[in-house]
Amino acid sequence: MSLVNGHCDNEFEAVYKSFEAQLASGEELGGSICITVDGNPVVDIWGGYADESRTTPWGSDTIVNSFSLTKTMTALCALLLVERGQLDVYQKVSHYWPEFAANGKEDIEVRHLLSHTSGVSGWERPIELVDIYDLETSTARLATQAPWWPPGTASGYHAINYGHLISEVIRRIDGRTLGKFFAEELAGPLGADFHIGTSPEHFGRVATLVPPPALEFDLSALDQDSIFIKTLTCPLLDYPEVNTAAWREAEIGGANGHGNARSIARIQSLISCGGELDGQKFLSQSTIDLIFEIQADGIDLAIMTPLKFGIGYGLPHPDTAPLVPAGRSCWWAGIGGSMLVNDLDRRMTFAYVMNKMAPGLIGSERSNAYLCAAYNSESIEVSS
Repeated sequence: MSLVNGHCDNEFEAVYKSFEAQLASGEELGGSICITVDGNPVVDIWGGYADESRTTPWGSDTIVNSFSLTKTMTALCALLLVERGQLDVYQKVSHYWPEFAANGKEDIEVRHLLSHTSGVSGWERPIELVDIYDLETSTARLATQAPWWPPGTASGYHAINYGHLISEVIRRIDGRTLGKFFAEELAGPLGADFHIGTSPEHFGRVATLVPPPALEFDLSALDQDSIFIKTLTCPLLDYPEVNTAAWREAEIGGANGHGNARSIARIQSLISCGGELDGQKFLSQSTIDLIFEIQADGIDLAIMTPLKFGIGYGLPHPDTAPLVPAGRSCWWAGIGGSMLVNDLDRRMTFAYVMNKMAPGLIGSERSNAYLCAAYNSESIEVSS
């Protein structure tokens, strides 16, 4: 009996076999992979188990916390407002959210939030993970802070607060919270099973996350006032907590979207297909072009990794994302290994999520193996 379920076009058999091998070896506990070309699924596979005890099979409708892949959904919501003429990424944040101008942030622009260059990559202490579930209070705290580095001069990955910042801009413009806006403007119209703020009715099919191996070094031994430490510990991601109802129900647009590879690929293929799906136009070419306007290219101050950011997405980088093709591609990954790539040249979207987390902050050996297999397929040809 195969460990993998679902559909895979013959040309993509290498992806199927790679996933099957990872499940058989135990490196993969459970997960799903979806690849679309021209918006149509050519790979939609899932397998393994939704729990560490291996008692619940990963099903076609199993969903899981995708961590930072949620950021791409948040960015897409902002781009929808750009498309409608309601948001200008080169406008100051304080134009939409006046309180944000406090403590030297008056010149920060919306594009700085979307590209992790605002200087506000976390909360000032004291802050605990549960504190950020109160969206109104925790977001108001961000408005009072001073930036941790000169805004616009470098990226500093907005690891957990990315969604809080952008959500508030969206709420000030539209009146809806990010989770509601996303559900009504993207997930609902596209029939995609992805949630920013997951209601209890879905809990029965949420896969349990298995934390990565413990860090081999002591964070407390490092400079506690460094951007690196403040970003990653203010607040610290508590892995047992992310399996709780409180975490799932909160609207954390930078870190707690729940879905599967099928729903991620469905929504994000809006980008790879030029803004249109099923005859419905969501984004124009000029709005999509904003993604490729480089905002930062260098060592990220928060996670000490070379990164290149456009507006809302990561851009190809030979050191950090060597398998993301050069050209008009954008991508991002979630801690533990989930991965998204939008390849506009090939009109292709690749998405992968899992519950057994790998070490590291960006991608994993598993996600690289699946992505490599996808691009070795002869069926993918560069569009003319």
